[in-house]
Amino acid sequence: MRRRILGGTGISVSDHALGTMMLGTANTDRDDCVRLVHRALDAGINLVDTADAYGDGASEEFVGQALKGRRDEVVLATKGHLPMGEDPNRSGSSRRWLTRALEESLRRLGTDHVDLYQLHRPDPLTDIDETLGALSDFVRAGKVRAVGTSTFPAELQVEAQWAAQRGGHVRPRTEQPPYSVLARGAEAALLPTAQRYGLGVLVWGPLSGGWLSGRIRSAEDIDLSAGRAAVERHKFDVGLPGNARKLAAVRALTELAEEAGIALRHLATAFVRTHPAVTSVLLGPRTGEQLETLLAGTEVTLSADVLDRIDEIVPPGTNLNPDDFYYTPPALADAALRRR
Repeated sequence: MRRRILGGTGISVSDHALGTMMLGTANTDRDDCVRLVHRALDAGINLVDTADAYGDGASEEFVGQALKGRRDEVVLATKGHLPMGEDPNRSGSSRRWLTRALEESLRRLGTDHVDLYQLHRPDPLTDIDETLGALSDFVRAGKVRAVGTSTFPAELQVEAQWAAQRGGHVRPRTEQPPYSVLARGAEAALLPTAQRYGLGVLVWGPLSGGWLSGRIRSAEDIDLSAGRAAVERHKFDVGLPGNARKLAAVRALTELAEEAGIALRHLATAFVRTHPAVTSVLLGPRTGEQLETLLAGTEVTLSADVLDRIDEIVPPGTNLNPDDFYYTPPALADAALRRR
């Protein structure tokens, strides 16, 4: 497993990381999840990423169990912000909530610190100066080594960097955006902004929710009554234009992968790893078998010809379905903000 430096932190991380959203949610077998984490570590992965919201804390608990006796060899990342219950004060990026959220994450993880603490989404209701002030205090207290963000658009990245400089705060050192062959919007502004500010980039969703796993070749392969497709129908229903474009691209990419002698899932992970802004690619397996399948592609590289063909199928900077960015600015989501 290759290593890269995580932004300006000086922390060395593997160029593939273990994302644990499936652990404690889609896979609730604690022992199986522990074995999966151990296998990832034995394969050379040293960055493990989780979040308090994954399974209402179950993922953090499973990860904490898996890391007993191996904590020192792991760069451990978690996130706060998403709701942890119905109380509106148990969510967001206020000092009040993040302070409690971090303590609860540390308890579940069974550790006295995390190496990277990330804001899971932007919080338009909280002054970024307050949020950065709280994160800076976490670093000074030794509970967090570095701070970052997840799914922040480029303009909010810039605002956070400037606010940190003005307020004398610890600045975000990483960003964790969705990025795949089918959702290349990050290439337009986000990834160049990350490079400009020296941010480490941990990309998630390289298989685009399963579209690039190799299981989908036609509309009949998508079951809208079960799993993720049922929950996020607007990202899978091929009756919608964006998803019809995705299906057409998947067919073309499947042909390209077969011509190149590469599994589609490996073409997908190698593609996002190729971008010079990307530090590490988060693999999010549900089972040990899925992990082994993904690990088999960690050494795959793509030729310039294959990359050019991918550009022809999905133009650079394009999200075939705009909903695949996973964050909608409040001014677009709330009509009241667009009316006098």
